[in-house]
Amino acid sequence: MAIKSSIFPCTGIVKPVASLKTVEKLMRYLRALSFIICILAFFTSCSAGRSPSYHGVQGSYEASSDVPASALKPLIILDAGHGGTDEGAKVNTFMEKKLTLTTSLLIKKHLEELGYRVIMTRSRDAYLPLQRRVSIANKTKGSLFVSVHFNSSPSTEAQGVEIFYFDSKEMWRARASKRLANCILHRIVDQTEAVSRGVKQGNFHVIRETDMPAVLVEGGFITNRDERAKLRDRAYLDRLAVGVAQGIDKYMKM
Repeated sequence: MAIKSSIFPCTGIVKPVASLKTVEKLMRYLRALSFIICILAFFTSCSAGRSPSYHGVQGSYEASSDVPASALKPLIILDAGHGGTDEGAKVNTFMEKKLTLTTSLLIKKHLEELGYRVIMTRSRDAYLPLQRRVSIANKTKGSLFVSVHFNSSPSTEAQGVEIFYFDSKEMWRARASKRLANCILHRIVDQTEAVSRGVKQGNFHVIRETDMPAVLVEGGFITNRDERAKLRDRAYLDRLAVGVAQGIDKYMKM
């Protein structure tokens, strides 16, 4: 840096004075450095406050360390069975994967109207491995897990609603899951007048590997002509969804 010197009048003190160009360069450098620091601070704060992301998940849930757990409403995990290349049960173009998604979206709507927070493991026609569904439920620490399916049978006479729970070695979870299954089944039958096939034990991956009370709902047989006709009716599906939501609500208030 080139330095000039000057003598202050009346004092005889010699003081170095930077050239005007050097000062201007220094000021530009400081402004640029300040701008970079602000940008870095902004991205650091965004990164620190970002909620966890779950690819393909839709819900009214957002993690926040600022809200105490006791102040949050219960979080319900809804799992629309099948999806994408996994069509599930199928009669001609009537596919289980579409039916489970439509019904789950309706259940979500009714649960949110009751004040619950909801996460759906899938919100579009996409394939999702069973392990991923379980991972979403366990990582988000849902209060309950409800997997929605529809049935099929070689016998076209088979009909009705049945709900499965896993008889876990963790007795509290097995008992809670069975109570949840009974609450949902009774409300579905009340709403739809469907045949009740009862609450049963099942060893399905999504209800076996989840950490919270979990059930798998079979909402009817698409291979039964009369029941299939009902399942094509959105108003009927909505009544079924109301039954599931009311059953969950009843269980949560027990």
